[in-house]
Amino acid sequence: MESEKYICVRESVNGSGSIAIVDVANPGNTIRRPITADSAIMHPDQPILTLKAGNQLQIYNIELKRKIKETTTSEPIVFWKWVSASTLALVTATAVLHWAMDGDAAPTKVFDRHADLAACQIINYRADPTQQWLCLVGISQKDGRVAGSMQLYSVQRKVSQSIEGHASAFGTFTADGASSPSTLFTFAVRTATAAKLYILEVEKGTNSQFQKKAVDLVFPPEAAADFPVAVQVAQKYGIVFVMTKFGYVHLFDLGSGALIYRNRISSDTIFLSCLHQSVQGIIGVNRQGQVLLVAVDEQNIVPFVVNTVRNVGLAIQLASRGNLPGAEDLFTSQTIQLFQRLPSVAGQPSPLLQYFGTLLEKGKLNKSESIELVRPVLAQGRKELLENWLKEDKLECSEELGDLVKRVDTTLALSVYFRAEANEELGDLVKRVDTTLALSVYFRAEAKAKVVLCFAETGQYDKIVAYATKVGYTPDYAQILSQVLAANPDAAVKFATMLLTNPSGPLVDPNSVIDAFLAKNAVPQITTVLLEALKANRADQGPLQTRVLEINLKAAPQVADAILANEMFTHYDRKRIAELCEKAGLTQRALEHYTDAGDIKRVLTKGGAPGAAAPDAEFLSTYFGTLSVDDTLEILKDMLRSNMRGNLQTVVQISAKYSEQITPHELIQMYEQFKCYDGLFFYLGQIVNTSEDKEVHFKYIEAATKTRNFKEVERICRDSNHYDPVEVRDFLKSARLADQLPLIIVCDRFGFVDDLTKYLYKNNMSRYIEAYVQQINPANAAIVVGALMDSNCNDDYIKKLVMSIRGLCPVEALVEETAKRNRLKLLQPWLEQRVQEGNQEAQTHNALGKIYIDLNKNPEEFLKTNAYYDSLTLGAYCEKRFPNLAYVAYRRGQCDAELIAVTNKNALFKNQARYLVERQDAELWASVLDADNENRQQLVDEVVSTALPETKNPEEISNTVRAFMEADMPNELIGLLEKIVLDTGADPEFSQNRNLQNLLILTAIKADKTRVMDYISRLDKYDANDIAQIAIGSKLYEEAFAVFKKQEQHTDAVQVLIDHIQDLDRAQEFADRVDEAAVHSLLGKAQLNGERIKESIESFLKADDPECYRELTVAAEEAGLYEEIIKYLRMCRAKLTDAFIDTELCYSLAKTDNLADLETFVTATNHANIEEVGDRCADEGLYEAAKLLFVAIDDYPGLALCLIKLKDYQGAADAAKKSGAIKSYKEVCFACVDAEEFKIAQQCGLFVIVEADELEDLVYHYERRGAFEHVIALLETGITKDGAHKGMYTELAILYSKYREEKLIEFLRQAVAKLHTQKVIRACQQNLQWAELTFLYLHNNEMDNAVITMLDHPTRAWEHSQFKDTVRNVNNHDLFYKSIQFYIEEQPQLVNDLLKSLVSLVDHSRVVPLVRRLDRLALIKPYLHLVQDTNTLAVNEALNELYIEEENFADLRKSIDAYDSFDNIALAKKLEKHNLMELRRIAAYLYARNKRFEESVELSKKDKLYKDAMVTAAQSQDNALVQKLLRFFVEEKYFECFAACLYTCYDFVSPDVVLEVAWRNKIIDHAFPYLIQYVKEYTAKVDKLVAAAEPKKPKEGEDAEGDSFQAPDPSFGLGNTLAITYGAEYGGQPGMVPPGMQQFPGQPGMQQYPGGGFAPQPGFQ
Repeated sequence: MESEKYICVRESVNGSGSIAIVDVANPGNTIRRPITADSAIMHPDQPILTLKAGNQLQIYNIELKRKIKETTTSEPIVFWKWVSASTLALVTATAVLHWAMDGDAAPTKVFDRHADLAACQIINYRADPTQQWLCLVGISQKDGRVAGSMQLYSVQRKVSQSIEGHASAFGTFTADGASSPSTLFTFAVRTATAAKLYILEVEKGTNSQFQKKAVDLVFPPEAAADFPVAVQVAQKYGIVFVMTKFGYVHLFDLGSGALIYRNRISSDTIFLSCLHQSVQGIIGVNRQGQVLLVAVDEQNIVPFVVNTVRNVGLAIQLASRGNLPGAEDLFTSQTIQLFQRLPSVAGQPSPLLQYFGTLLEKGKLNKSESIELVRPVLAQGRKELLENWLKEDKLECSEELGDLVKRVDTTLALSVYFRAEANEELGDLVKRVDTTLALSVYFRAEAKAKVVLCFAETGQYDKIVAYATKVGYTPDYAQILSQVLAANPDAAVKFATMLLTNPSGPLVDPNSVIDAFLAKNAVPQITTVLLEALKANRADQGPLQTRVLEINLKAAPQVADAILANEMFTHYDRKRIAELCEKAGLTQRALEHYTDAGDIKRVLTKGGAPGAAAPDAEFLSTYFGTLSVDDTLEILKDMLRSNMRGNLQTVVQISAKYSEQITPHELIQMYEQFKCYDGLFFYLGQIVNTSEDKEVHFKYIEAATKTRNFKEVERICRDSNHYDPVEVRDFLKSARLADQLPLIIVCDRFGFVDDLTKYLYKNNMSRYIEAYVQQINPANAAIVVGALMDSNCNDDYIKKLVMSIRGLCPVEALVEETAKRNRLKLLQPWLEQRVQEGNQEAQTHNALGKIYIDLNKNPEEFLKTNAYYDSLTLGAYCEKRFPNLAYVAYRRGQCDAELIAVTNKNALFKNQARYLVERQDAELWASVLDADNENRQQLVDEVVSTALPETKNPEEISNTVRAFMEADMPNELIGLLEKIVLDTGADPEFSQNRNLQNLLILTAIKADKTRVMDYISRLDKYDANDIAQIAIGSKLYEEAFAVFKKQEQHTDAVQVLIDHIQDLDRAQEFADRVDEAAVHSLLGKAQLNGERIKESIESFLKADDPECYRELTVAAEEAGLYEEIIKYLRMCRAKLTDAFIDTELCYSLAKTDNLADLETFVTATNHANIEEVGDRCADEGLYEAAKLLFVAIDDYPGLALCLIKLKDYQGAADAAKKSGAIKSYKEVCFACVDAEEFKIAQQCGLFVIVEADELEDLVYHYERRGAFEHVIALLETGITKDGAHKGMYTELAILYSKYREEKLIEFLRQAVAKLHTQKVIRACQQNLQWAELTFLYLHNNEMDNAVITMLDHPTRAWEHSQFKDTVRNVNNHDLFYKSIQFYIEEQPQLVNDLLKSLVSLVDHSRVVPLVRRLDRLALIKPYLHLVQDTNTLAVNEALNELYIEEENFADLRKSIDAYDSFDNIALAKKLEKHNLMELRRIAAYLYARNKRFEESVELSKKDKLYKDAMVTAAQSQDNALVQKLLRFFVEEKYFECFAACLYTCYDFVSPDVVLEVAWRNKIIDHAFPYLIQYVKEYTAKVDKLVAAAEPKKPKEGEDAEGDSFQAPDPSFGLGNTLAITYGAEYGGQPGMVPPGMQQFPGQPGMQQYPGGGFAPQPGFQ
């Protein structure tokens, strides 16, 4: 998947490959193509397919169906990807190539793969838009995890960097203050310890100050092993998408690295992803084959960042970057404030007005902008501008804007108010004048009912539904429809259709619509409405479909018929409609709908309603297909029974059409039942040609016979293959037809000719016999003749019959029939006549031959001269009679197998031998010469003694010999060939025959090797080369040598000695004897291969042959024969001009220490590679020779090396200086360090350290020799020189870290910007320099690592103010909590200061459990007070716990009242067991607040807080709980509390219970205040009811409408205020509570106890 446009899938089905190309925008449009390629990818934009098969690549245009380009790579492609619309990236095992789609250029290498990626599986390749920055991504298994490796490459600098990472992407970003965008490189990595997203600036924009970002990737516990698999940058929004293996997606801001969103989108691995360009999201494919798209919700992302992420700055950046909604108010207010602060320029409008002017040109201002613009405009008195803006709708009207304008112009303000908010009353007012204008007002006021009414009154019915749907209003559509129908029936049709066809369902009851139209007798109109509404033909529309059909069947049957004919409805009540159709005279429609057989019979027999048209035959024919088989058959019988003649045609037509369903058997029985043979004949006549039923065909023959349709009888008998021939034959015999042709046809077709002949002969129908054999089928004449013979027919009649058919009768069958009856001679005249007529049929001549053989009428002459008989036939006929005649017949026909058999059987071996020699058939020879043939020897004897001597044909002899060879009979063959070839009396034609001589020698090689040498010496016509090679193949090397020697082929001869006999000494002797250069050359090569180097050199010198100079020189040098090889090389140099010869000669002179000749050689003209010789000499320690050679060619690097070996260090330094090569400087420097020549070493080292790649090796060499001071001095000198680079500063810092720690921190402060800080960080880690390490981390903005270092090593790295400033900026928020733990354990007095700085960053729900585990909650109490406003559960419970420990019940009560996020019940349970009563009272309070009133009351009772118990019971409003408390007071004899409880819980006490309890316990006085109050309220209610029931009679002086009710005297105490008096013993006043009781909450004048609860006064129990 190269883009969001196509997904290319390779499939394999049954071993054959194919690809499926899925169009993501239209998945149904999938293209499949068979391919043989290994893999394929699609172009990201165009329909272009790229295929790869092995190392071959092709680019193919699918639409144009043509190949665009192809190439073949030298290495296999392991990964490929389109990096742009015109460039395809190819990754091999060693390099990365780019292949341009345009032009004819081949792929070009961009860079080599880094060694770190050698063992990785390549999974991605990314490029920035300019293709100047490239990144190759791979993964591998490492320590049980999936490790990622990346190679970042700069095309411009041609430099690679290996980075650990799993996924990467490039993006562009314009940093704050920059004037051009920067190229950013972002990558995600999961290491063994952490997971991060890095954002780096690789290409700096103008004035860019972008800082590197490192952000933590957080994985949930269930996905602890997760790691990133894809990174994509949505350039439009500046958002980085990170996709992980477990299906999580992370969204980060590209500029700041801030996390925006994280969620899981798939439970399956997403293995493929790319950027969705059109929506700027990420599209991926998971293991289930699902295609997933994650994109930014432009409408909600900014509010999400503001409200959930709580990062207003980021929200504004996203909104401005992507032109996103949601930050208008933020952006507007900030922008306006910015322009307001800008100074004004004299003579120009203020910046704010200029800004608003620009906005007005582009569109409409929002609410805030409108108010801020109008304010200065009105202040300047420019009211006309405001009027124009309102007309042009440039301002957003609001109430605030109206208030602002009202100060200047009330009329104008009214216009603003109107635009801001219309109302219904205004619409009513306007409607009196203009309905259309009123409609506009109603729209603005959202007066939905009025809007609908206006639409109806103005005839805009089509807008009613649209408006109601838009505003979510449901008017009374039925009433509106009635009004429309009365006013405009045509408009009512449209309106009703709109109501019933609403996409979300009918807006009105369809039946009410039907009733409304029918009330107006508008049948056509309602039909039109219903047809449109019911066109979907759904099952739930069945009743309506029935009703529309009923209406039209009663009012307009033709319309109903048309509806049914068009099959518009399928869900109506079919039985009901069938009845109506029958009544309406629609017989055909009634039949279509009836399913009961009785109904159908009735309609068919009675014809439906009077005057109803009968259904046509075609319909009936089709209709019967809908009935059951039994019903159909029964109806057909009724039709035949009622009117056979009139219904016969219809019955036959239906029978034929549904014959298969009813079965022919049933229909035949039906016709036979009514003896309707005409009907049977017509019915069967329509199916007989397609039926295979034997009964059908027989019954048709029978019916045709009975109806005298003999032509049909004849046709069926002749053409049909599906009747029983025996049955038909017997029927035709019994029928005794006048014409026997049908019987003849049946008997002829089915082999009843014998029976036919006998039947006809018996019934004196000879003329049919003669007609049959002469005209119908002469081929069966033999059967007829046989049957006549069996019927004792006269021979003369038979002869006459045979002669009449002449040549039409097959001879073989006729001969067979007569021969079976031993009457063959009867045919002799007929046969001889045929021969005389020139007949050449083998059967004729065979029969005549048999007659001649039996009559012994010169048979041998016939067999030899007759050319037409069949040899096999007559040969077999003669075998038992005359074997010699059989041999003659078989020989004439070359019947090999039969001839061999008859000659073997009758010992005719001489004939057999002659036949074999003449036949010359290899397969035949092989069969007779087979070892299993018991007659083989007798045959061989006859061949040798008779057949071969008789023949003079060389080919016959050659084939015979070949047969003996192939039969593996060498001994017999040798004897035969010796007689033919070597005998003195042998025919010269055979004895001098080359082939026979070759054959004799070859046979001897195979069978008797001892004879080969003799044959070679005696014979001279054989093929020498072929025989010698065959001898070699048979390991007869001496014989082969003898052949070559006899033929004077010396090179071949010596080759045999060398290669096969392997006797180099004998070969040396032979070469010296023949003294030929070619022989010496072959010998020299053999000696070279046999490692006889010295002898080989001599042989090549004798041959004067320089051919093998390379191999010989190498071998001589390996053997140390430098003196000998010098001679040979001088000879070669005289013949050839070759750099190798001169080079090796030069080297040999050096090896022999012949420096004088060497100097002469190098000063003269030569082609030697002196540099190579010099290097070899140097490698082998020949430094003097090497020095001489290097001086000759001015090779100063080599010379320096030699001088080092010769310990001339100053000379070596001078040579290195002349060479200018860093390598030479490095070698001299290292040698000087080893020799402790540090001054010379420093001279060279200053040239080495400027090369960053060589610096580490130099420092390592110094360190390994212990020269720490010298290398530090070298680098200190080097950084003062030109060309000093970061590597020098870095290595010096590392050396300080190792050996001069006291200088390190000061050096870091001075030169930190010039360091590779990561390397120095590693050194500081190794050397435990924590303060310096912290400094470096802070410089690198690695706040996390800085904090970790300070936490791990506080004694050397921690400082409070620095730590506090640093920890706020970490990315890993876990460090917040590690820091808190550190401070609690190490710096407890500063922990609240730290927490104060982190209060907006930490999760308070994590801080509290952390401190609780450390048992230091009291330590952070100030922090808890500070953050309690967040109403966090953990904070509230921690503070409450501290209050309980301090027994601070007042603050505890304030806390639980102000902050409700804590476990109320758990706290109550904890407090109810506390020793302090005030805390137990809080527990009761908590129970009551959580509706657990009974537990609260019980707890108050235990602590004798009866006032609290009464208040709680009243709050519960539970009568049972109140009664329980009252009984408690009575049982405990707290009668005063009983009275007080009646007062407090007045509304929840039943008077009968009070009376009963008071009477039983004799405390009626304590209950009387309650009873008095109750009676007062009861009587007041009764008085009101009585007054309401009586008619009002106004008294004189009273207002007729006045109220005569007198308010009670409040001084009595029984009015609105509860009057409870306690006796004199309490000294109370009306309305007072008993002594010792305070007034209760909720009643006037009551005061709450200072502690928050209620308690009795001293002495009250």
